[in-house]
Amino acid sequence: MEHFMALVSNLLRRGASYSARIRVPLDLVPIYGKQELVKALGTSNPAEAKVRVHLVVADWQREFDDLRARRHLAAGDLENAVWDHYEAALDRDESARSILPGQAEIEVAKADLMGRVDRGEITGIDPLTLLDATLDLQVAQQMGEVAADARKRKLTELRKHLAKGETALIAHEVEDYLRQNRLHVDRSTPDWISLARRLMRAEAEALERTLERDAGDYSGQPRDPLVRPATGPRRETAKPGESIMEIFEIFASENPRGVAQDRVNQCRRDIGTFVEMIGERHPIAKIDKVAVREWKQLLVKYPVKATETGVFAGMNIRQIVKANEKVGKPVIADRTVNRYLSSLGAFLSWAVNNGYLDKNATEGLALKKETKTPTVPFNADQLQILFNSPWFSGCQSDDEWRKLAKPGNFLIRDHRFWVPLIMLFSGARPAEIGQLAVNDVRQEFGHWIMHITTEGDKTDEGKSVKTAGSMRVVPIHPELIRLGFIRYHESRVREGGSALFPGAVRNERGQMLADLSREFGRYLTRIGLKAGRGLSLYSFRHGAADALRRGGFLDQEFGFILGHTEGSMTGRYGIMPQGMIERRAELVNAIAYPGLNLDHVIT
Repeated sequence: MEHFMALVSNLLRRGASYSARIRVPLDLVPIYGKQELVKALGTSNPAEAKVRVHLVVADWQREFDDLRARRHLAAGDLENAVWDHYEAALDRDESARSILPGQAEIEVAKADLMGRVDRGEITGIDPLTLLDATLDLQVAQQMGEVAADARKRKLTELRKHLAKGETALIAHEVEDYLRQNRLHVDRSTPDWISLARRLMRAEAEALERTLERDAGDYSGQPRDPLVRPATGPRRETAKPGESIMEIFEIFASENPRGVAQDRVNQCRRDIGTFVEMIGERHPIAKIDKVAVREWKQLLVKYPVKATETGVFAGMNIRQIVKANEKVGKPVIADRTVNRYLSSLGAFLSWAVNNGYLDKNATEGLALKKETKTPTVPFNADQLQILFNSPWFSGCQSDDEWRKLAKPGNFLIRDHRFWVPLIMLFSGARPAEIGQLAVNDVRQEFGHWIMHITTEGDKTDEGKSVKTAGSMRVVPIHPELIRLGFIRYHESRVREGGSALFPGAVRNERGQMLADLSREFGRYLTRIGLKAGRGLSLYSFRHGAADALRRGGFLDQEFGFILGHTEGSMTGRYGIMPQGMIERRAELVNAIAYPGLNLDHVIT
């Protein structure tokens, strides 16, 4: 018997494995024919499941948006339907005329009939035989007249139905068009009725042309202003396996640039907004500059943190931009718009190289780059103020981020305490530190080291580094040992569990320590160290680089310590020779901050 346990609203456990689920919106239940969708996530690891479920739910939401968009007809849909129907009706008429017997064929049939009479095969004595022989000739002689009369009658009836507002004569053609274009328009809606009446007008115009052709006139053109060549866009529908997001998953699995999983997930979300605009089933081969330009114009008006704002819940990018005209939230920066374009551009560049489309439609569309305020390191006075502040010396409480800026007796000694200090004395990235396993910190050749890697047991799934070259071994600075980092490590060994910092978690987007990075910047503002841009959690990383320069080392000599080069990669456990450890220890031990006294934070 299957056991189901809801972990979050969209996550289920079936036995040892996890699945994503979502309630089908009530308005879409008639289309799906069921009230819930379920999809296996292919993992038994809860952390990985929480990352994957977000992506699956995002795909479902885009599909819902696409289906809702297909419940209504745009101007382009109506224009294309009318002109397609008009041309198809004329094509059918031409095909029917091509099989009608001409006068020469009728004369041949007459000659054949007379020959049979002359040969005595037909006599007037047997009226049934005579009738049978002449029937085909009579049909051939009258076929054109019968067809012309039928067209006249149909045109008369069509005009009567148009006048009365009836649609029975065209209903099956309307349903055929909707089915072929994957549109889900209810028969009772104004859209369906409008399409039906337009197709009737197209049919009437086509019948007028056929009557003109009966008289040998092929020069006629539609007189109804609604029956004209379409100028609006035609909906495109991808074949199975050829939609944008289906192809993106191939790109993501290949990861041609070897970027961190966080960046892959960010790219998926960015491109998701493009898919929201252009449609879930739009073929990748049909992405053109017009579509990308329209997307960029929407992004310029896209509000900050739109997906995290309740008032925009359930909306796609078009709806969000429209709603924000009243809400008035600030819009994303130009550099963020360019990040979205870069995400799509990298994907489309790969798609061109792999033969999915001919040209990268993002080329030349980036906004002019704004001057970026660089991240700067803390100076000596700022470091002393920071480490004497409540975050490190004692705060009021840790149940709310804002209370960390208020002095008190509560000492924070979890990842929030150690991540800034480790960054200060190693230059490591916050996400690299936050995902460390207990067994990533150990002794090698008499030196305590931390192994920044994606390696680990099954409980460490989801570990990532920025690039393959970011995997490295970094000796632990003596000051960190003095402050109690090894004692903290020993306590985690006693407690059990694989994570060195169990409180360091990924957000719903799979980003490690995103909350710490965000709240640390706000904290700097609260204690008066920050006004505007410049200082952030990454200032510690910049400070470590400057400290190494003060120690007399060139950038190319220590870049691998910061994870900047392919040479920093160390691969699996236990392959680093003693000499390399000694050299790395020499570099890390050179990181120093004159005048900084951390005695008061020793644990």
